[in-house]
Amino acid sequence: MTIANLEKRLGSGVKRAAKTWFSPHMAAASRAVAERIPLVDIVLEVRDARIPLSSEYDQLRNFRSSSKRIIVLNKMDLANRSEIKEWMRYFEQQNCISFGVNSHNKDNIKECLKFLQAQVKEVKKIDHSSYTATIMLVGIPNVGKSALANSLHQIGRISAAEKGKLKRATVSPIPGETRDISSLKIGSHPNVYVLDTPGILPPDILDVEVCSKLALTGAIKDCLVGEKELAQYFLSILIRSDEYKKWEKLSTEENEISTIDQRVGCLGSSELDSRQKRQYPTDHTQDFVVREVRRVLFETISSFPGSLEKEKDLSRLIETQFTALREALRVASESGEDVENKVAAKLLNLYRTGRLGHCTLDSVPRNIIQ
Repeated sequence: MTIANLEKRLGSGVKRAAKTWFSPHMAAASRAVAERIPLVDIVLEVRDARIPLSSEYDQLRNFRSSSKRIIVLNKMDLANRSEIKEWMRYFEQQNCISFGVNSHNKDNIKECLKFLQAQVKEVKKIDHSSYTATIMLVGIPNVGKSALANSLHQIGRISAAEKGKLKRATVSPIPGETRDISSLKIGSHPNVYVLDTPGILPPDILDVEVCSKLALTGAIKDCLVGEKELAQYFLSILIRSDEYKKWEKLSTEENEISTIDQRVGCLGSSELDSRQKRQYPTDHTQDFVVREVRRVLFETISSFPGSLEKEKDLSRLIETQFTALREALRVASESGEDVENKVAAKLLNLYRTGRLGHCTLDSVPRNIIQ
């Protein structure tokens, strides 16, 4: 079970699912976006900061338009900071304007809004025909376009001291939830509107590695490729990275925790009950559960006696991790495929919310970066 084999399996599954996601609705949305691009002042291509290249919006690749194009690397909080800087240098060398953003960070959104307002002023120096500017957000599913539009709208209204009912775009962790193009005001003097659009994937993705990365980061519905396979793919990437090494201290802390637990056992029953009520073992997002998951992952990798270059050994390690993660994630120990799927679903959630490190899956072309 090498990474290449996992990518091949996942990529094949994604290709088989292509007819499922590229519905008449997505085809219509693709045409609607193409028709509006020449009419807007700025096209904001939103990409996932974890996959800056794999999340490219294919429709813009050969599109020639007078609209100014900017690449926004969203979900910056989930990616490796130093690698984001390298990617932004790469885009600069490609004569592309780029900006990194976390849609859920107010200070970051304020910086993004100022950046966009400055870009609008640059555009208006050339075009004085209108005092209203439009910015269109485009991108593949689940890169956070709607979350970004809502945050810009909210901060923009506060900055302009505008009142009234807050209009919002639909936000969902499930790809494909945005169905229509909606308009939200994000600035005044001049008036600036942002157009939120549905996420669109091309009907054919030839690169199996790209397919796998899109699936792992949630651009494609998990049910189309399988949660267990995605979790195995994530583990194979984590095993070969240095990210897990940051959790080494959790292993040495385990002995200290055991000592504390013995002391807790000497507490009165009422105080012990009070402590236990504040913890919900079935909730895998609890800090103490996440710490245990990190510890298990570190120990299973660092103590593994086999060779990670051998397919059988890598497969054996991942199976060992799944078994250990059942207990760490508090998944019932009954046998069957359902248990492994539950472990996989919780593990994927922790990865996608940044609780298991900050991995950037795309590597910057080294022959370009200096």
